[in-house]
Amino acid sequence: MTTQVPTEYGTVAIGLHWLAAAAIIGNLALGLYMVDLSLSPTKLKLYSWHKWAGVTIFLLSAARLLWRLAHPAPALPDAMPAWQRRAANASHRVLYLLFFLAPLSGWLFSSAAGFQTVYFGVLPLPDLLAKNTEVADVLKLVHRTANYGLAALVVLHVAAALKHHVVDGDGVLARMIPFLKPRT
Repeated sequence: MTTQVPTEYGTVAIGLHWLAAAAIIGNLALGLYMVDLSLSPTKLKLYSWHKWAGVTIFLLSAARLLWRLAHPAPALPDAMPAWQRRAANASHRVLYLLFFLAPLSGWLFSSAAGFQTVYFGVLPLPDLLAKNTEVADVLKLVHRTANYGLAALVVLHVAAALKHHVVDGDGVLARMIPFLKPRT
């Protein structure tokens, strides 16, 4: 049985992409903003929002991965050099890894630090680890590193998409932003 490779992304894939992108970029910005605030009710509220967004990003990432496994991505343009195909494949794999590692490491860090995650303030999620400050310190570093790596890859992803649209004109960006497609 042969699986036919689509020529464009469908509505669900596009919707999941942009929903996850907005959540990830927003949560990265929130994380950078809140981390240096003085301890206050506002900071604690922002940490709760950050955790809620992280759990949501984890769930969106799972939905995206399941959708992607059942619906292959469109083929890259034939004119794209092999090294760019390999780089695109590798960067997408690392992005997916970080989509899971960033929120999971945050949840683990929160558990090890002794702060339970309560999704939207109503659904207590189980602590994944017992309280342990040494482990919490390591997981905080893992969480921070994963998020900085994710931010860097998001910037690279956007830059590559813009390069394909502006320089190459090969329609790669239009697959994720359908109104950019030339009318035929």
